[in-house]
Amino acid sequence: MGSPVYRDSAVVLRTYKLAEADRIVVLMTEHHGKVRAVAKGVRKTLSKFGARLEPMSHVQLLLAHGRTDLDIVSQAESIETLAPLVADLDHLTNGMAMLEAVDQMALEREPAPHLYRMLVGALRTVARRSGPLVVPAFYWKLLAAEGITPLLDECARCGEPGPLVSIDMDHGGALCRNCRSGAPLSPEALELMRMVLGGRLNDALSVPASAATHEVAGHATRAMEHHIERRLRTVAMFERMET
Repeated sequence: MGSPVYRDSAVVLRTYKLAEADRIVVLMTEHHGKVRAVAKGVRKTLSKFGARLEPMSHVQLLLAHGRTDLDIVSQAESIETLAPLVADLDHLTNGMAMLEAVDQMALEREPAPHLYRMLVGALRTVARRSGPLVVPAFYWKLLAAEGITPLLDECARCGEPGPLVSIDMDHGGALCRNCRSGAPLSPEALELMRMVLGGRLNDALSVPASAATHEVAGHATRAMEHHIERRLRTVAMFERMET
C-alpha cells in the first residue's frame, strides 16, 4: 500500500453520522478518486476541524489509510471559503446538485483528476454567478468528459442535417422529423446546447432564464439520469420545493 499517510486536495461531496461522535466524509480527491474517510470526534464539539468538512468544502487533507475501506482524516485545512456557496438557497442548491452528480460519476479510489478539477471550477463559477444553465452545463460537460456527447449537428440516426426536432440519448443525440423520438427539442434549446458543448460556455451561462433554458435543463437532467441509471435526489427535491 505504500506510506500509511498521504496528502491530497479534495471537495467534500457528502457526510453522514458514524457512532456517537464521528462522521464519515465522502471526498472527491485530486489524486485518489472518490475516498470515504472517518473524521473522528467531530460531532462532540463545535470545532473548526468539523466545520471544514461540510459538503462543498474545498480542503487540503492529511489522511491515513484505514484497515477497512474507510481512511482516517488526520488534518483538514480550508483552501477556499464556503461563504459564497451558502449565501442563499440558489447558490446552495446549485452546488449540491453538482456534488451529487460527481458522487454518482466518480469511482471509489479510481484517480480522476479531471472530475476533481471540473468540480472545483464549477463550484467557483457558482460562487461568482448564478444562472439557469450553470448546473445543466455542468451535467453536459461531465457527460462529455466521460465520452458521452450528444450529436447536435446532424440526425443521430440517419445523418440528415436537419431540421432537428427531438433528442434521444438512446440514439446518441438530436433527431430529425423522420427519426424523432425521445423529448421535443426547440431550435433555441438546440443552439444553447451547441454553445455549451461547442466552446461558448460563458456566452451560454449569460443567457437569462427562458423556456429554452428550462428545456436544456430538462434534457441535461434526463441525460445524466440515463447515464447513471437512477434518479437524482437533488432534482426530486427541487421538484417538491416547486409544488
